[in-house]
Amino acid sequence: MFQSTLPAILRTSPVIPVVIIEDLKDAVPLARALVAGGLKVIEVTLRTNLGLEAIRAMVAEVEGAIVGVGTVIEPLHYTEAAKAGAVFAVSPGATPRLMDAAVDSGIAPLPGIASASEAMALIERGFTHAKFFPAEPSGGAAFLSSIASPLPQLTFCPTGGITLESAPSYLKLPNVVCVGGSWMVKQSVIAAGDWAGIEAQAAKAAGLDVHRRK
Repeated sequence: MFQSTLPAILRTSPVIPVVIIEDLKDAVPLARALVAGGLKVIEVTLRTNLGLEAIRAMVAEVEGAIVGVGTVIEPLHYTEAAKAGAVFAVSPGATPRLMDAAVDSGIAPLPGIASASEAMALIERGFTHAKFFPAEPSGGAAFLSSIASPLPQLTFCPTGGITLESAPSYLKLPNVVCVGGSWMVKQSVIAAGDWAGIEAQAAKAAGLDVHRRK
């Protein structure tokens, strides 16, 4: 199955850092700091043109890192990311063309939804896991709690506006496997090269594991 490797990846850490790389030299030390802090799964977005290069560098040089690609909005992104070494691919939404490409991509896809109808469309396609995005503006933990019973086929990784303080409200839900967030990888901290600070924030996020249902 096209999502068969995804559950193990998403259960590795309670939080997946959503990373934007603006300077390639930051990619490896950033990934090392996150892994050292306990966040091994890293989503590198394609919001800059350095995303694929950053993925290659992290995969090649950071032991223990499980690297995926984010902001996948074109079918070609799956192919490019797989060649760079990414093992999962996250999309903000799920168009029919993108879902077709995801099934045949050879890389574990995590498409995004923001409504019950979009969730049902994924279920019809055989998806078992989805991103809930943007989480906070789209109803937050209350929304996911409300669809857990009628749509038990889907398990979620909510992302968008989530903080260290709000993450536990998601992680305690039966249909949430992990959350995505960027609070531990703020651009100002990355630009300052404060890897120790990022490691410390990653450790706090990794400590949220106690809120997950086993």
